[in-house]
Amino acid sequence: MTSDAKTLTIKSELAGTINVPWDAIDAISSTEPLALQLKDGQMLLGPVTTADGKFTVQTATAGTVTTSKDAVQVVRSKEGQAAYEADLDHLRNPRLRDLWTGFLDAGIAGTSGNSETTTFNLGMNAARTTSRDKIAVYMTSIYGSNSTNGPKVVSAEATRGGIAYSLNITPKAYGFGTVDLEYDKFQMLDLRFVGGGGLGYHAVKTERAMFDVFAGGDINKTFYSNGQHPTSAEILFGEELNYKATKSTTFHERAVLYPNLSNGGEFRFNFDAGAVTSINKWLAWQATFSDRYLTNPVQTLPPAPRIKGNDLIYSTGIRVTFGK
Repeated sequence: MTSDAKTLTIKSELAGTINVPWDAIDAISSTEPLALQLKDGQMLLGPVTTADGKFTVQTATAGTVTTSKDAVQVVRSKEGQAAYEADLDHLRNPRLRDLWTGFLDAGIAGTSGNSETTTFNLGMNAARTTSRDKIAVYMTSIYGSNSTNGPKVVSAEATRGGIAYSLNITPKAYGFGTVDLEYDKFQMLDLRFVGGGGLGYHAVKTERAMFDVFAGGDINKTFYSNGQHPTSAEILFGEELNYKATKSTTFHERAVLYPNLSNGGEFRFNFDAGAVTSINKWLAWQATFSDRYLTNPVQTLPPAPRIKGNDLIYSTGIRVTFGK
């Protein structure tokens, strides 16, 4: 027997599962212990009887306790209460491998015949969230090739990813640390390694929307294929929005500005956005947009074309989710 103050569910070997509206319940009688959670947080455990519209619980510790029906928030069987407490302890003290959820994005496009082109994009995001902290791992990648006018030529090749950890300081404030990695063939970028951290604040935190602002600092170590390996200190500040537009569609957006402290006037700007529409519990359709702007991209010698400071990845395709 279980109840969430809306419906009372009774499981019977003969009749199966029976759901009864809580408002239609006048009395409860049980010789086996039941757990009654009251609205004030008090928990009562013991056999239950009803008299004069009141529930009377024969508890082992507090003796006989009487309460009104309106004061009862949840009713569980003894076994159900034990399972609930085990799940609650699991959430409060999870193992590192527990509580992971996330998604995998994939998309492919191509042509064959008079033109031979292939474009493939892959994205991944996984997060482990507890009441105290959050770990997030993320990655997006794109590859494109073209063999229309002869041998195959790579037309796009970039990968971005990283890991972030945040620790709640108060219900609104948190501290965070991040490591970001980036590769971009056409910016001659073999690797950009950025490690940083700072403080954030949940400016809006509701069931439908969450809006964060944050600021901090980082060290940016870059390895270019022409042999340059600059290192610079940066400050960072940005914002992040998660918004549930409809029951099936969500929107995410994050923007971060990185002014360079080692070279005045230079900066980086990262912008990521995406929309997802659920098809069922594990499958969805997604569209993503990931932009990286750099004021001082490394340049090759003429007659090679000038390298642009802005690189954009946009894609659409299916999303497969995992975890609960």
